[in-house]
Amino acid sequence: MSIERELSKRSGSKCELCGAEENLKVYQVLPTKKGGIDEAILACNTCIDQIENPDNVDLNHWRCLNDSMWNENIPVQVVAWRMLSRLRAAGWPQELLDMMYLDEDTLEWAKATGEGEDDENKLVHRDSNGVVLQHGDSVVLIKDLKVKGSSMVAKQGTAVRNIRLDHENAEYIEGKVDGQQIVIITQYVKKI
Repeated sequence: MSIERELSKRSGSKCELCGAEENLKVYQVLPTKKGGIDEAILACNTCIDQIENPDNVDLNHWRCLNDSMWNENIPVQVVAWRMLSRLRAAGWPQELLDMMYLDEDTLEWAKATGEGEDDENKLVHRDSNGVVLQHGDSVVLIKDLKVKGSSMVAKQGTAVRNIRLDHENAEYIEGKVDGQQIVIITQYVKKI
């Protein structure tokens, strides 16, 4: 069975990104290792053109990613992640990216083309060792911290899981310590 036929069967003869039913083609999701159905999607000419030519992007066309990002097929997830990363400055794509989960191998594949890399204007949060922190990471406190506005002291060695990044200041992160949401200065944490 040809790849196109297998993809057509998998997708119900629709573009796996936007759902269009005409002008469908096999799109190889680069970089490929073996080729085949596990590294390809069935996509319409409009989607392929906008993936390959960033200057042709119609932001409203990609609202379809709200549905296709949940597709069970990994190549579809990779392309959805890449397009959301490319468009994240528009606001709503960043919200979808924050909801999206990719396992480590899939995320590595998605980032392989350089999509989603930090641009110059983006804040980069770093721990005490200079390691880049990301939303959802776990950190450990490297010294006792008095929590302002409270009698609580966050003890050295306390693990803070599922941190949130402050989008206005690269020195601040947020996390729960003893059930209380607090702001923590990045120079006092180390990524686990």
